[in-house]
Amino acid sequence: MDTVTQYRQHLKALALQFRLGITTQPALELATLAGQLITLFAGAAPQQIAQLHQLLTAVLQCQQNRDWSGLADYLEYELQDLLATSSA
Repeated sequence: MDTVTQYRQHLKALALQFRLGITTQPALELATLAGQLITLFAGAAPQQIAQLHQLLTAVLQCQQNRDWSGLADYLEYELQDLLATSSA
């Protein structure tokens, strides 16, 4: 299994946990995963890097607002789409 597939699976698992109201451990894992995604996209096109930045900013905003459903949506859909279309 390739790295992108593993990240996509991890994002889906985290989204499910947030939807179930489990927030502490997934939030810690999300911080680590965000760093890994930044590293993964280091050599990507500038547009993809900008899109990743926008999405991670939105994820952080949802986390600060305790909008777990919105956060899960970003993880399950928006970041998934970015990873699926990336050449990272």
